[in-house]
Amino acid sequence: MPVYSMTGYASAQHSTASNAPDSDAKNQPPGQLGLEIRSVNSRFLDLSFRLPEDLRQFEPTLRELVSAKLKRGKVEVRASIEVASNTSVQDPSPKLLQRLNAVQDNVKAWLPQASALSVADVLRFAAAEQTGTRDWSASVMPLAEKALKELMAARQREGGKLSTMLLERLSQLRTLALQAVPLVPQLVAQQRQRFLDRWKEAMALTDGSTLPEAAQDRALTEATAFAIRIDVAEEITRLNSHLDEIERLIKKGGEIGKRLDFLIQELHREANTMGSKSAALELTHISVDMKVLIEQMREQVQNIE
Repeated sequence: MPVYSMTGYASAQHSTASNAPDSDAKNQPPGQLGLEIRSVNSRFLDLSFRLPEDLRQFEPTLRELVSAKLKRGKVEVRASIEVASNTSVQDPSPKLLQRLNAVQDNVKAWLPQASALSVADVLRFAAAEQTGTRDWSASVMPLAEKALKELMAARQREGGKLSTMLLERLSQLRTLALQAVPLVPQLVAQQRQRFLDRWKEAMALTDGSTLPEAAQDRALTEATAFAIRIDVAEEITRLNSHLDEIERLIKKGGEIGKRLDFLIQELHREANTMGSKSAALELTHISVDMKVLIEQMREQVQNIE
């Protein structure tokens, strides 16, 4: 399965022409339905809709459609309707003229002094008729499916880039871990020899009351305690284990964002422990370099679904 980013954008438009079969729809000017879907990272799936009143009835169906495809992210669905303006004088339809005449007769029956409709009034009603409410029920869902498909493709492309970056950082972390492995034995050997040299110097200043064997044993005990204190083999083992799991998840794909986030926290913990145990400048540098790489990974993992 691919890795999906939570960041993406897609839009789709559907245009209608005045080619409807009934006379009322013929008088309507061309219109365009536009739909945009934007998504950014979020811990959970957070949906919001900005729809014109003519499309408000489609919100539950759109919510169900988006929820079936997306699992995480802050997602905004925005729709718009644009109707082309028509400045030419439109002939009133016979149906409109009949309706206006009936209404006028009814008003005259109750209000004999009321003014009759003028030609300008009739033309104004005709202009309002041509921009009346259009039925978008046959267009909204296919358009939403198209935009959602494009959004998924965009999120997949972005997820592929994130996967490549993460795998590169994993390789760099493995290299740093390999560099750290031989440093601890070298430090232990150096410190052991340092303890022995210091005890030999101390023995040369004593009056011989302390046995050389006891002094040497004491030095070796101190060296052993030092080796235990600075040993980072366990941290490196756990770090490599986390790196293996992260690589496995990336290659598996799917909904891996939350698990990757947890593993990144564990990587940071191991790198911190290595830094606190560091007894050499080289190991400190390796720990700092690791934390820089892990922080870069953490920022990108926040965008993975």
